[in-house]
Amino acid sequence: MIVTLVIASVAAFVLAVLSAVAGFGGGVLLLPVFTGLFGLRVAVPVLTIAQVASNGGRVWFNRADLSWRLIGRFALGAVPLAAAGGLLLAHAPLSPLKRLLGGFLIAVVVWRRINPHPKAPTDGAFVAVGAASGLGSALLGSVGPLTAPFFLAKGLRRATYIGTEAACALAMHGTKIAAYGAGDLLTGRVLLLGAALTPATLAGAWAGRRIVGRISDQVFVRLIEAGLVVAGLLFLAGL
Repeated sequence: MIVTLVIASVAAFVLAVLSAVAGFGGGVLLLPVFTGLFGLRVAVPVLTIAQVASNGGRVWFNRADLSWRLIGRFALGAVPLAAAGGLLLAHAPLSPLKRLLGGFLIAVVVWRRINPHPKAPTDGAFVAVGAASGLGSALLGSVGPLTAPFFLAKGLRRATYIGTEAACALAMHGTKIAAYGAGDLLTGRVLLLGAALTPATLAGAWAGRRIVGRISDQVFVRLIEAGLVVAGLLFLAGL
């Protein structure tokens, strides 16, 4: 158990740094790691608890740059669908959904290369983005890459992007934890693992915040697009 926790903590720290720099990616890449260590039904709620710490840290470190208007629209769609998805987790067929999402993410990067200056989505569109993200996140553990193209198209960059995306994710994760508890998925083991991984995720969020201010907007966007491709390939592979 100690060795497993050490491996999980190192992975959580490294990928929390990635999330803090790119605005997403840690949860998607942590899911296959945690699944290999704990099994899928334990991995998803453990990952959610770890993401509450990681996203909470990112919100705090970027609190002066949040777009509360978008956060409110996103939460309006995300909260009810995250609750429904959390209750479905114990019975939902996950493989087809993950492969569909993987294809979508890669297609988004191709589309951005073809159309590098897309029309900005309306604020109201983020209600639908939140709804799709809430359902997918509850079933798959993390779908941060799904929201990235919409925040980028809205013109969010650096601290505003990272903090706003994290606040939106935090609204989903809090709802998911409540739904997992209602579905008897928050066992003592899950809570212990989640608590044990919290310090590593907070440390990673702090370290990533120190790094992000040193990279250009162009590099920042390239990092996000690379993360979309990696996440899409992982989902297509069924990981």
